[in-house]
Amino acid sequence: MNKKHLMSGIVIVLLLFITPSITAQTYREIKGWSKEINERIETFLNTTLTMNIRKVAVFDGDGTVVGQAPHYLADEALYRYADKFYKGKSDKFSKEKMAILNRMVKDGNNVGKAYVEDRAHFLAGMTPEEVANLGYDCYVESYQGKFYPEMKQLIANLKEYGFEVWILTASPEFLYQKFLSEELGIPEVNILGMKSVVVNGVLTNEIVLPIPQDDGKANVIPTFIKTRPLVVGGNSRGDMDMLNQSCGLKIVVNPDDKTVRGPEDGPMNGLTVKGYWEKEGAVIVRCNDVRDPKVRFHTSEWGIRENAINPKE
Repeated sequence: MNKKHLMSGIVIVLLLFITPSITAQTYREIKGWSKEINERIETFLNTTLTMNIRKVAVFDGDGTVVGQAPHYLADEALYRYADKFYKGKSDKFSKEKMAILNRMVKDGNNVGKAYVEDRAHFLAGMTPEEVANLGYDCYVESYQGKFYPEMKQLIANLKEYGFEVWILTASPEFLYQKFLSEELGIPEVNILGMKSVVVNGVLTNEIVLPIPQDDGKANVIPTFIKTRPLVVGGNSRGDMDMLNQSCGLKIVVNPDDKTVRGPEDGPMNGLTVKGYWEKEGAVIVRCNDVRDPKVRFHTSEWGIRENAINPKE
């Protein structure tokens, strides 16, 4: 082989190795979001191409990747299960489980730490598989079709750019892992939530700290994910601390623009959730989230407040 042919062969081999790395990371337009939002996301993702680090994106669950109108899936799964298996029964176990739910209803604050802890207490005594199937069955019957297509497209883009995608929810971890993993195509171990200690194959009442609510969500990131994320997405006041862990892009879905937050909300004091994130320069996006009138929601019948609808205009 002469020198010219040898050099041609080397160039071809190099192109074979180089070309995939160029074409593998291609941004695909997210249909349903504006050109401006797409350009902003694409520009940011392109800045990460040369990074030689763990590229991590973290998203809240309810209201961020999947619809939450009129109720959180975690609540619907529990109240639906209680109506089917415990309500009206006189045995000790059923009475204990109903007492937990009655306490939750009396509390009424289903984004408070005591309430989210009681969700875990209700599931104590079940196996992880039973809890996963409980969540999955509720998803199939009442929430299938409520995943936001725009967020699924965003997650697909992140994977294209070599990101690890994590979900961080205040809901019980085992309850959400199966259906979220299936819908979003991410490993179940990348779905973090309220953790209960498992002993002899069943969940116990012992909760693993930090509790992933409010400031606890932010603490879960260094505790379990163990690196600072480049992208964080959320939707509510409860996601503020988690969103502020992002060292890159902050994406806020359907933020509330009606309730002016008070002093207890720290830096949000005097602002709505949307107003705060506009001031902070977050990417604010809209996704359609309305109630399906054909679906019976047991949570409504228990008197739990309804989440606001967010029809996409």
